Amino acid sequence: MKKVLLISLILLIILFGVAFISYNNGIKSVGSNDTDIEFNVGEGSSFLSIARDLKKAKLIKSEFFYKLYIKIHHVSNIESGVYILNNKMNVKKITKTLQGKSINPNTISITFKEGYDMTDIIKEIIDNTNNTQDDILNKLNDSDYLNSLIEKYWFIDESILNDQLYYSLEGYLYPNTYQFDDKDVSVEDIFNTMIDQMDKQLKPVKGSIDTSNYKPHQLLTLASIIELEGVHSDDRNGIASVFYNRLNANMNLGSDVTTYYGARVKMSERDLYVQELNSENPYNTRNINMAGQLPIGPICNPSIESIKAAVNPSSGEYYYFVADKNKKTYFSKTYQEHENTIAKLKKEGLWYEY
Repeated sequence: MKKVLLISLILLIILFGVAFISYNNGIKSVGSNDTDIEFNVGEGSSFLSIARDLKKAKLIKSEFFYKLYIKIHHVSNIESGVYILNNKMNVKKITKTLQGKSINPNTISITFKEGYDMTDIIKEIIDNTNNTQDDILNKLNDSDYLNSLIEKYWFIDESILNDQLYYSLEGYLYPNTYQFDDKDVSVEDIFNTMIDQMDKQLKPVKGSIDTSNYKPHQLLTLASIIELEGVHSDDRNGIASVFYNRLNANMNLGSDVTTYYGARVKMSERDLYVQELNSENPYNTRNINMAGQLPIGPICNPSIESIKAAVNPSSGEYYYFVADKNKKTYFSKTYQEHENTIAKLKKEGLWYEY
């Protein structure tokens, strides 16, 4: 009996020792890099709620041990704002810093989601800054500003000056979460920040863009369609292939998302009228006169996944695709196969109704 108790005690001591070592290792600094990292703590955040963001920023080793530290030491009173951290800091140093004064308590954070079009971006700017709709539209129509962008960025050309475009910079504002000093940030600063990020995203695929048969403006246009048509990221290369096959065969892209954009109607708003479906405008790829053509410009601001799909499509002989209500995409080589797939989905109750 005594032997069993002794063994149990030894095991408990070993387990405690392992747990203690794991805990202490888990709250140590991630590395030795003292490069400044701006970390944003939003309004209403807590030390526990920011654990995932700290881990994503590679500022802590373990969400579990970080949270355990918070609970053991009863850490509270986090202050919202932007802080300068680095991965040389251990959990204790990080929590002490986040209880202090941020570098700018007036800092604002704005999230522009993937697939947002310019109307969505305008709304976010109006809701989060002191800018008006007129401020934004005036900047979008400022020829001096647009020409300065053409001179500065390798992927922007005179295409953005086409007066048939609904919005000059549609497709060029990279979707992401951005921090700005305060609500008085100018529209130009917001646009420049987003375009700079687009530049960073495009540089790794610049070689493929340069050797493409399409200009950057056209590739961003195609990427914007793929963004709204591609239900899953895995489907986007296949969808890109379908669109290229249709362009090469001088067929209409036949994309509903372009028709909605051309009609200035959100897909969640309502169904389109017959005259809108058949309308002749430079965005509507269902119109017969748009055979073998891309829209005049992007219809939203695409993610890098959609851009990569446009630049490097998969190979195949498909000319049609459709997604069911479970967001599964089906590809077909012929119109008859396509119609059969739709009929099958309707019969099985999988057909998506707007």
